[in-house]
Amino acid sequence: MGGRFWVCIDGCEQRVVCADDQNVLRAMELLGRRGIPVGCRGGGCGVCKVQVLRGRYRTSRMSRSCVSAEEEAAGVVLACKLFPASDLALRVVGKMGRALERGCG
Repeated sequence: MGGRFWVCIDGCEQRVVCADDQNVLRAMELLGRRGIPVGCRGGGCGVCKVQVLRGRYRTSRMSRSCVSAEEEAAGVVLACKLFPASDLALRVVGKMGRALERGCG
């Protein structure tokens, strides 16, 4: 433990630094960045659904109503439950993916 990694969001020129003991959504919020939509922050709403395109990671428990076992096997997870184990490349998926079209600021 104790590592810090870059997290890049596809379709957005954002890069944030995230500690391995910090979830990706929280790291983004602490830096005042946008790019991943924010919902309940607890793994129950599915608003922050992303697909990990590259990198190693771990997740904590996510609601199966938000992320199916098949999605999880394909790298689809909730950013509020995503912890990096290496640099990551992500893509926002689901209904809120269009938020990127308005900019990542």
